[in-house]
Amino acid sequence: MGGRKKLTLKQMEKQQLLRLRKEEEKRRRVKEEKEKQVALTFVDPSIYEAIKKEAPKATLLTPYIIASKYNVKLSTAKKILRQLEKEGLIQLISRSRRTEIFRGAKARIPPPPEPILPFLR
Repeated sequence: MGGRKKLTLKQMEKQQLLRLRKEEEKRRRVKEEKEKQVALTFVDPSIYEAIKKEAPKATLLTPYIIASKYNVKLSTAKKILRQLEKEGLIQLISRSRRTEIFRGAKARIPPPPEPILPFLR
């Protein structure tokens, strides 16, 4: 016989505000999703040529650097770097299970700085 009690005006107002905020948040998320850029899965020849020009001079190249700079997928960036290595434009420095690190074949890498040891003075 009891049943649910009626909400007070203040409680109803809070619920209504929460519903409005959630709907607004949902609309905003949908708008952001539409605005996201789609990374390229294929390589435009002009992009490949630009990478090919810059790669030999680069001191450090990773798939992430290529992917973020040229807006391509990581898997595509890895393929590009492997191809450039086969062509002899870049050299593999280090490889791990997750990533590969390359450097340009013509890159000038400065020598490491001399350590400053105060006790040697």
